[in-house]
Amino acid sequence: MPSPQQARAQASAITSGKTVPVAGAAPTSQLRELFDGPRLSPGQRQIAQYLIEHITEAAFLSITDLAERVGVSQPSVTRFAAAVGFSGYPALREKLQAIALSTLAGAPAAPAQDGTNELQAAVDAEIENLENLRRDFADPDRVITVGRALSQSTPLTVLGLRISVSLAEYFAYAARRIHPDVRLVTRGGSVAYDALLQSREAGGTWLLAFGMPRHAQETLTAVRVARSAGLRVALITDLALGPLADEADVTFTIGTGSRLVFDSYAAPVVMSAALLQAMSDADPERTRARLEDYEQIAEQHQFFLKD
Repeated sequence: MPSPQQARAQASAITSGKTVPVAGAAPTSQLRELFDGPRLSPGQRQIAQYLIEHITEAAFLSITDLAERVGVSQPSVTRFAAAVGFSGYPALREKLQAIALSTLAGAPAAPAQDGTNELQAAVDAEIENLENLRRDFADPDRVITVGRALSQSTPLTVLGLRISVSLAEYFAYAARRIHPDVRLVTRGGSVAYDALLQSREAGGTWLLAFGMPRHAQETLTAVRVARSAGLRVALITDLALGPLADEADVTFTIGTGSRLVFDSYAAPVVMSAALLQAMSDADPERTRARLEDYEQIAEQHQFFLKD
């Protein structure tokens, strides 16, 4: 009899392609694809980030209003439009409006505000993050590809500093059940550098990094060290653009809950679980063998209570 975890690993294997009719990709993903090709200046990244964060409103602003909202000049907006491949701001705005309208058309009706308290509003925001992630998962090929690459990297290094430690620990704890050598880095500075360099020297090819707000300078430095050492970087973060995303080979942009004093991470945790599933799928025989071995050890040493 397979354990419940083994059964879940087998039953929830990811299949490639769009098998179920779903809404289009999340607006964040569409905009990142639009803005991700050209090398943008810091000022242009500021415009791009504003558009990503306020797409349903910003898509209908005049060039004067957009420049004022972002805090840049009108010529800067015009140069930004040209930098991302448009003849001018009107052409860019037309594209932005199409994205915004398709998003609004596919969005669920907004809940009534009367009687909604702050805790309920925080849950509503996380539901929206999960809905965006669901749309991104309409085509799981990128998750499958990255999961396969992480599975093949031995050792596999997982990095999470400051607030991102908990996400990195969750991923590493689970990944160790299905991967023979997972190395967790939760301290920055020279300790992180040593771990990253040793991982590459030992044959590792990938680093999975978590970068949640507030984004730590030491995370950016560690990612740069990893890249310079020859590691490829998969990044889970909340920003589609910026220094961290610029340094990563693959970026999964996932919304975080920011309605309460401390952020909540429902969608990043689901993203982590999806990558773990893809790693399991990449080598099902190894996954089965390792889970069986772990269940035997857990039973022998009575790790868990009998439910």
